Amino acid sequence: MKSSTLADNATAMTDTAVEAADSAIRSSQRVATQAIERVADRVDGMREQTQKLAQRGIDAVRDGSQQVRQRALQTADTTKAYVKDEPMKSILIAAAIGAGLMALISLLGRSSRD
Repeated sequence: MKSSTLADNATAMTDTAVEAADSAIRSSQRVATQAIERVADRVDGMREQTQKLAQRGIDAVRDGSQQVRQRALQTADTTKAYVKDEPMKSILIAAAIGAGLMALISLLGRSSRD
């Protein structure tokens, strides 16, 4: 009888240990799943924030390029009007700028050869 009681006790202890191990595994799985879900939520939030920031950047570049284009068009219109109103001054200014650029290029060409 004693051996069957010992065997029964051993079986009961083994069953208890198995149940405790199963419970610990299930608990660990729940904790791991919750942690993964929290990380996934944070990643989703970060992705959304990144997309918003990228869109803001794209919008800012688009707005900036439109402003630059508008200013360039205004400058071109102003220049055309000035040339139309002051043709001789425009020719003299263009000639002076051309001569200055040629002098600069010539000077830079000499310094690179020396």
